[in-house]
Amino acid sequence: MKPNLQRPAPRIAVPEPELTPKEMIARAVALRARLRAEQDEADERGCYSPSLHEEFVKAGFYRCSQPRLFGGYEFDLATFYKVMTEISAGHPGSGWCLALGASHAFEIASHWPEPAQRDFFARDGHFIAPHRAPPMGTLTPAPGGYFVEGTWDYCSGVPYATHLIGGAWLKRENAAPVVAHAVVPRKDFTILDDWGGDKVMGMKASGSNSVRVEKVFIPEYHVGYLSPGLASTPESMADGTHGTRLHGNPMYLGRLAGPFHATLIVPVLGAARAALDEYEELIRTRKTLSMPQMPRFEHFDYQRSWGQALTLTDAAEALMIKGCEMYADYCARWAADGTPISVQENMRLWGMLQHSGRMACEAVELLFHTAGSALARKGQKLQRYFHDVAMYRGHSSSQPLNFASGLARNHFGMAWGMYGL
Repeated sequence: MKPNLQRPAPRIAVPEPELTPKEMIARAVALRARLRAEQDEADERGCYSPSLHEEFVKAGFYRCSQPRLFGGYEFDLATFYKVMTEISAGHPGSGWCLALGASHAFEIASHWPEPAQRDFFARDGHFIAPHRAPPMGTLTPAPGGYFVEGTWDYCSGVPYATHLIGGAWLKRENAAPVVAHAVVPRKDFTILDDWGGDKVMGMKASGSNSVRVEKVFIPEYHVGYLSPGLASTPESMADGTHGTRLHGNPMYLGRLAGPFHATLIVPVLGAARAALDEYEELIRTRKTLSMPQMPRFEHFDYQRSWGQALTLTDAAEALMIKGCEMYADYCARWAADGTPISVQENMRLWGMLQHSGRMACEAVELLFHTAGSALARKGQKLQRYFHDVAMYRGHSSSQPLNFASGLARNHFGMAWGMYGL
């Protein structure tokens, strides 16, 4: 059955109603030089500066995929990730911080009921939130809601957040515990000083601080159950989601796991673009050590490395954009005839995007390995980019071989164990 989709009129004014995706992407490109100039300070601070944050607010980056009903631009995911890639080309750590803080307006718009969305987007539509999905807290039932408490690590994007979304164990009497996701306002959590500087190897400006919540009450409708949103059986979205019914846009099916891996890819894509620029500057300005000496860009060893890294980066970016387009196609199919996005489609999309991240990492690693040891010193941009992609390499959702066996198990009808499968 074809879903009945109707677009509502905005309840919160969109700051720039005529803003286009092309213009928003251009604004991100225009900030590249400033982001690169401020890399050292941002790494030491653990996130980008308050003044850059204000530039991001003014540019509309936080509202990119936010629904127009609540003051957002409602651009598609491809636009969102193109913007984040351009920011990451200026500074991968800052791109990680921005992307992980800005991406979850889409999640909230997809899976929380209208009263909760009215609360979260409030009067002006300004919303920023990290989401730490593993259950690191607890939800205790109370009249009208729950008491939430816990400590969540790696809350990327939290320094300028208005809210936290944290996974937690919800235990009801005479029932097995389930994983739920609590949305906590900024006034009710504490950001711990455990990120930035020399506390971590890479992505130092990603704002991935831990967050502590000490027994705070939240209303029942501020809690979401995202297993269906991440990787449920297809039937769970046959009738759409809170977001499709409220916003009239099929992109708010919010099948998260597949397309959301792009949030982790754009910082390493940006690192690859930045590393190519740094390497080109190196080979244009330095000569070979071997005789006869010549500018490095004229020697086939350096030409080969730069050319290979360039094509790896181009392929990685094309694959990331293709993943966004595939998600849009799945949503359009649902809008046309009600066919949900299947678990297998969602997981294959995730796995495909992992290879985009892998290729971008390989590009940076190739350039670092062939640039010479002088570029390994602290403060060198190429060293920074190498360390940044190493952080992606170690992320639990960026392990293609581990993921592949689970994908095959799902295909052959066996339990996987990820997100309730």
